[in-house]
Amino acid sequence: MSSRHLAKEQPDSFAFSRQGEKKVKYWIAKYPKGKQRSAVIPMLWIAQKDHDGWIPEAAMRVIGDRLDMAYIRVMEVATFYTMFNLEPVGKHLIQVCGTTPCMLRGSGDLIKVCQSRIGSAGSVSADGNFSWMEVECLGACVNAPMVQISNSDGDLYYEDLGETSMNALLDELASGKAAMPGPRVTRDHSAPQGDVLTLVDKALYDGSRGKPLKSIPNAPAKPKAKTSKKPAAAKKAAPKRAAAKKAVAKPASDKPRLMKKARKGGPDDLKRISGVGPKIEGILHELGVFHYDQIAGWTKGQVDWADERLKFKGRIVREKWVAQAKKLAKEGGK
Repeated sequence: MSSRHLAKEQPDSFAFSRQGEKKVKYWIAKYPKGKQRSAVIPMLWIAQKDHDGWIPEAAMRVIGDRLDMAYIRVMEVATFYTMFNLEPVGKHLIQVCGTTPCMLRGSGDLIKVCQSRIGSAGSVSADGNFSWMEVECLGACVNAPMVQISNSDGDLYYEDLGETSMNALLDELASGKAAMPGPRVTRDHSAPQGDVLTLVDKALYDGSRGKPLKSIPNAPAKPKAKTSKKPAAAKKAAPKRAAAKKAVAKPASDKPRLMKKARKGGPDDLKRISGVGPKIEGILHELGVFHYDQIAGWTKGQVDWADERLKFKGRIVREKWVAQAKKLAKEGGK
């Protein structure tokens, strides 16, 4: 392992954020009395998230004091694990996997893009937006070549990249838009690219080939059904309880107001909503969403409806699409 050193320029002090302090207390409380030093790794990680993606010496001293741990011991841990950054990083920290599967699939092209657009490994771009490093296997070999990008959105994977798509990804991030993680080719997660090639003959599993099995060989015997000893009154009440339970079942998500096509003058530029890129805009058009005022009027149920179809897991609420759309609609899209 190459030697790792602290940044030459250091802040005078460090303090955990309010949210970071809550996490610190949680991790210290996880360990039995006398074993609190085991929280050093999660505390270093929290400190890194609280300090623009890198750990200053002052943070190591704060952690040492909290854990009654010698400063040098905290520093030993921080300098050993390469997931801890000891110098300032860009707003978007790019980790390029250079292990064999990614190398064979073209990670060298991704490194060339980073070198030409950002600079040498470990340096920060002039605008402060980017820095990059080459790392070992990130565990997404089937989607090689890939990178992990750490920023305010989290630590996200961008996969199946090439020179062109890597440049496009950096353009998206530089423009301030939220780039969609995952494959950058036409595949579903880690499924094979292109058409399905296995189990294409339905006769293999629809039971049309010969007689279906009456039982599975060596299967455990089914337990005998217990006879009901409920009184007749309870049996009569059961359907009523089932009907009542069905009546209070959670209603399905509301469907928002959709359009077959955009109004005269063309669709609004939905990409002006932070979190909507060209791909998401295309999906919204397919669903029938073309204008700011459509999104501006979404209720909670309608947000859930769109969330399910975009597979965003709450991202619409987190990025405040409705509020953004209301403002853009009010401004007339200007």
